[in-house]
Amino acid sequence: MANTTTQKGQDAAARTAEQAKGAVSSGAEKAKDVAHGAIDKTRDAAQAGMEKARDLAGTGYEKAKDAASAAGHMAENASSSVGSGMESLAGTIREHAPSGMLGGAASTVADSLERGGRYIREEGLSGIADDLTGTIRRNPIPSVLVAVALGFLLARATRS
Repeated sequence: MANTTTQKGQDAAARTAEQAKGAVSSGAEKAKDVAHGAIDKTRDAAQAGMEKARDLAGTGYEKAKDAASAAGHMAENASSSVGSGMESLAGTIREHAPSGMLGGAASTVADSLERGGRYIREEGLSGIADDLTGTIRRNPIPSVLVAVALGFLLARATRS
């Protein structure tokens, strides 16, 4: 009888061990499923965040591009206005210039203002920049010397 009781106890212990093993296995599967679900949710949230950041960056780029374009148009309009003002000033100088040698000098100044105003009005800032770039490429050494001299003069002017 002791053997049967021992056998029953061992069978019960084996069943309990099997049930515990099944519970642990089931718990591990549930934990694995929860972890995969959390990983998937995290991945989805990260992708959504990246898409949102990409959209915001694109929007910011477009706004900066539009602002730069508007500033460029304003600068071109301002250069056209400056050119027209220079031509108008040339006409005013011609009207009020005295006769004689002083009148000849005033006429020369008026001609220079008129040519400069026409150039600025017709070419705009982009044309002036292109011409300046071309001049620097054709004459690199004198351009560097002029830049150094201007830098020196600006440094002296700001120091005093």
